[in-house]
Amino acid sequence: MNMTKFLFPILLLLLSTLQAIAQGGELNCTVRVSTPQLQRTDRKVFDQLEVSLRDFLNTTKWTNEIFEEEERIKCNFIITIKSEQDANIFEAELAVQAVRPVFGSGYETPLLSHLDKDVTFQYEQSQPIEFLPDATDNQNLPAVLAFYAYLILGMDFDSYSAYGGEPYLQTALQLVTNIQNSSTNRFSGWRPADGGKNRNRYWIIENLLNPRVRPYRAAMYTYHRKGLDMFASDPNGGKVAVLQALEELDKVNTAYFNAMIVQMFANAKKDELVEMWKLGAKAQKDRVQQIMTKIDPANSQRYREIGS
Repeated sequence: MNMTKFLFPILLLLLSTLQAIAQGGELNCTVRVSTPQLQRTDRKVFDQLEVSLRDFLNTTKWTNEIFEEEERIKCNFIITIKSEQDANIFEAELAVQAVRPVFGSGYETPLLSHLDKDVTFQYEQSQPIEFLPDATDNQNLPAVLAFYAYLILGMDFDSYSAYGGEPYLQTALQLVTNIQNSSTNRFSGWRPADGGKNRNRYWIIENLLNPRVRPYRAAMYTYHRKGLDMFASDPNGGKVAVLQALEELDKVNTAYFNAMIVQMFANAKKDELVEMWKLGAKAQKDRVQQIMTKIDPANSQRYREIGS
């Protein structure tokens, strides 16, 4: 028996498998499906959904970039089922968090901490999870997750290079546009008027790509790359850069009052900023408190801790 002929196909299969594992995806996601009000559907259905969604997010190649295992972006997707309807349709909330490592430290800074309260999807046990561009009715959940995957990629790349996330934010915009033009996907959260108060997926991407908000994205590069990443070598210079980023954020808030993305920044960064500025020059601390109280008045009491 010719062992070479026997082993060669096995080696090819092994190499291709190892290559696929090495390439992997860009995300390192944990996924949890919570069912506090579950009444009719078997919990095992959601256990299976949880595994399928984790595989979908972590094995999909979202970009043409090659990410090493340790470079994959850490994120959490928590789906909380609010109600069960007929035809295997579920209403849910989706909490999405993503973090980015800070150079020269073991610290991870939050990039995104957002609660999407308007996620409705159709799912049957053993249904494959895949994202299709035409986003038919039973593809709404993969479309929502794909949107946030591209959002996370865009925000992460923006934090390492000025406007580096542009391709991924443009892809998220195209996804929103495709769904708006779809005759089959009528689930909400994708259109300007869905949900009211300018707070949905449409407005997230509209804000990030709106010319009035473009300085926000430059500020995110300054905040992370010139600010946080410099703390290990130059903490005072890092703080100056962070304050510079906040000044730009204040200008964006004035140019586009009540922009959703500014509030999303505050949701992700408020605790970090309070801890960062508990020590520092009084003039700087007062200015940080002033800016953050202005853009996030609901948490003004929290920001008072900066000056205390």
